[in-house]
Amino acid sequence: MGRRRQGAVSAPSALAPLNGGSGRRILSIMQYRVFLSVFLSAVLLPGFLRAGVERVWLTHQSPDPSKLVVSWQTSEPGESTVEFGTTSALGEIATVAGSRTLHHVEIPLMHKDTVYHYRVKTGSQVSEAATFKGYPTETLRIAVIANLRADAKIDLSALKKDDVHLLLSAGDTAMQYQFCGENLPDCTKSHGTAIDTQADLFRSTPFLPTLGNLDRKIRPSSDGPQKPAYDIPATAYRAFFALPGAEWHWTFSIPDFDLQLVSVDMNHTGDFGTPDQSCHPFGADSEQLLWYRGVMEAAKAGQVVTLYGETGGRVRSHAGGEWKRLIEMGTLAISGEAYHAERVVEGGVTYLNASVRGNGTFGIDPNPAFIDKSAGYILLTVNRASGRMTAALKALDGRVLDQQTIDRKSR
Repeated sequence: MGRRRQGAVSAPSALAPLNGGSGRRILSIMQYRVFLSVFLSAVLLPGFLRAGVERVWLTHQSPDPSKLVVSWQTSEPGESTVEFGTTSALGEIATVAGSRTLHHVEIPLMHKDTVYHYRVKTGSQVSEAATFKGYPTETLRIAVIANLRADAKIDLSALKKDDVHLLLSAGDTAMQYQFCGENLPDCTKSHGTAIDTQADLFRSTPFLPTLGNLDRKIRPSSDGPQKPAYDIPATAYRAFFALPGAEWHWTFSIPDFDLQLVSVDMNHTGDFGTPDQSCHPFGADSEQLLWYRGVMEAAKAGQVVTLYGETGGRVRSHAGGEWKRLIEMGTLAISGEAYHAERVVEGGVTYLNASVRGNGTFGIDPNPAFIDKSAGYILLTVNRASGRMTAALKALDGRVLDQQTIDRKSR
């Protein structure tokens, strides 16, 4: 029995033969369907999930890599337990008492350059063991995606080969009403479906998403002030993903690599103040800008990356240029708003855009240093010894479209 920490199909009956007078086993249509379902579940589908455990994913709720949150959903409610360790024997246990079907359990990460093994348990609902990497000591790899939107056709094979330690998004992990129906701000089914499309990636790699407009879109379009298109507080998103701080904005630091990540809530800012408003206020006297100013002015890291779901040009224009000034206190800004790969340089800072959807015709900066219509993602590689960060725009097939080396700033 491992050390305990406080923190989170039954077998079918045998198929009766229909002898048909010949002694041969003949399956009815219903029996065949049952057999096929059992076969697919037991043989073809990934063995990680057992009956009752619907999906598992990893995030961070603490603002640094000393802890990680294991999350899962079950068909039946119960307490939340994670068994984990640095070998397949596991040995550690973290439990959150109470009864629920959406589970979040935070576990400590005491070791670096190692592989953690874990499984989740809620009553008799138990997953098989899976693994994730602890954070490194020499070279850190982070991937950034955008506009996943529960699309199983998007091929992230090249990203998986990059063997990243952390996955980020620059908005729109899911379209909230797509699998929930309209005006159900508490429904998490759409975000769960998005996790299912890349199940092996999300259960083996911590994920820190940036809030996009579609993540809280509760109906196709607004029907006046009483029926807005968006749930601005992002109720389901914040319930589903255990994230740092206020969750709709957050900051996460990796001190070993002199790196700080900052996520803000800016998307479709031209609709602000209308029934189609999709984000929190961002004006000069807004809580969000005051928070961001405090984060950037207090930043000690040599590499500071800001993420958002709006085009860089629009963000730089807001609050009389104050957003631009603060972003450029850092070293890199990343957007996932437009459906293309792009690099812009302003005020000595690199602004990137990438999306897993390509061939877009909107949101193109008038003065890009680089642009390509390919669908893709961003790979950040940070060298601890030098402090330099390589930012590569990559196509979904793994091709490097553009690559820049970013020196850290002295603080």
